Amino acid sequence: MSHQIALAFEDGITRFIDCEEDQTVADAAYQARINIPFDCRDGACGTCKAFCESGDFDEGEYIEDALSDDEADEGYCLPCQMTPKSDLILQIATTSVLAKTGASTFDGELKEIKRFSESTIGIEIELENREDLAFLPGQYMNILVPGSEQTRSYSFSSSTESDRVQFLVKVTPGGLMTTYLTDNAQVGDKLTLTGPMGSFFLREPVRPILLLAGGTGLAPILAILEKLALDDKLDVPIRLVYGANFTHDLVELNRLDAFKEKFDFDYITVLSDKDTEHPRKGYVPAHLTGEYEPDEDTDVYLCGPPPMVEAVRQFLSSLENPPLDFYYEKFTSAAAPAAGRPEVTVEAEEVKEDFNLVEVSTPGMATGEVHSSATQLQARMALELGALELALHKLSDRDIERFRSLAETANSYLDGDKILDAVKFTEANADFHEFLFRRADNEALMAAYQNLEVVKEMKAALPGAEWIEPAIATEHLELVDAVSQRDLNAARDIIRAHADHGISTMSKATDK
Repeated sequence: MSHQIALAFEDGITRFIDCEEDQTVADAAYQARINIPFDCRDGACGTCKAFCESGDFDEGEYIEDALSDDEADEGYCLPCQMTPKSDLILQIATTSVLAKTGASTFDGELKEIKRFSESTIGIEIELENREDLAFLPGQYMNILVPGSEQTRSYSFSSSTESDRVQFLVKVTPGGLMTTYLTDNAQVGDKLTLTGPMGSFFLREPVRPILLLAGGTGLAPILAILEKLALDDKLDVPIRLVYGANFTHDLVELNRLDAFKEKFDFDYITVLSDKDTEHPRKGYVPAHLTGEYEPDEDTDVYLCGPPPMVEAVRQFLSSLENPPLDFYYEKFTSAAAPAAGRPEVTVEAEEVKEDFNLVEVSTPGMATGEVHSSATQLQARMALELGALELALHKLSDRDIERFRSLAETANSYLDGDKILDAVKFTEANADFHEFLFRRADNEALMAAYQNLEVVKEMKAALPGAEWIEPAIATEHLELVDAVSQRDLNAARDIIRAHADHGISTMSKATDK
């Protein structure tokens, strides 16, 4: 019997392979010409160690030096030894580039253009080779805009089982895809899609699930709900909070209502329009109460614009028992240089005003006071030392694993002293450095860190940069090791050295 294995790489590429029950995952991968890492193939070295997000398997034979009992209990596995008993989702500890694979390209035909509202367009595409496309609910595709050489990225809003694929597009005046769809698109147009991509996808539903969507961030949430509707054994409650700017931005409500008949599902909508008569005004975090308030036993999935993501992250970190599993996808308008996710517009200052974030400050650390990257990184170092003190003895084993995963993700965009992808590294590096601040659970400290705008400075300096201080990647992992051992002095030294190396990297990038 054959099972489908999803190999999710650190750079967001996902490849699907078929694997027989008497075949190891590593053998099936190599048969598909995907070179996942291994040295021994005997369960002795641990080089191929992966994390199983979902599914059942026979773990095979290996020695404890390759995979400890604690790691196995947490879901880690060895592809060179494991054989599947069901479909699997595996997080592979390398990039698709190093595995000598990549995303697949699909040709399709535009079959439907549906104007859901003045702000949202839905499109439906029939692929020539639909049977070759497998994706995880929550993932996205890059779509080449006809008449250009540029792509825009959109999350699937359709079921993984649908014959045609569907997407939601935010209407953005002047946007490349928006202009095509509103002015030129015709049913029958030929389109080229590449993917699937993204590490935002549904994990095995074993705990109550809270879904959070902002604007057309509803698309991947719809795909997730479609997948859950196929699960005959689903016995956990699913709740959704759907936020938008105005009443006309709320779309696919009939589709959401239909899910109520299929499993334990309910949802509420929230509008940011201050003049609306809608019963729930403001922003999503303000309405995470009652049955919509998550705890440590809740899996949270969020897809929305960066201001929404940050507001929700701060809200969750303020809870007495925050969720242990929080998956999110940030996206920006496709009209912006960093295009690549569905188009949703939410003004950052509006979010800050609603949650009084502008008023949160630390004496002597006001927004705009820090200008040079060296000064910013020195200030981050000082704040990070404080976050270390507060967070060190709060961290669980699961926290340490998450911290290590963030370090490895950031490192996947580096190769020695070379930056492979400056934009993705900046985002991943920001998540790594924010971890201790979030676990410190100190509002003033977090606000002071955010006021530094280190990420903004890095985004301005690093694009086009080719060199990075090679010790930076090593220090990411060394800091995780020191924290896991509760070695405060070693962690302090690493943070100080890391700041110096960051300064030298930024200086060289700025000079160039």
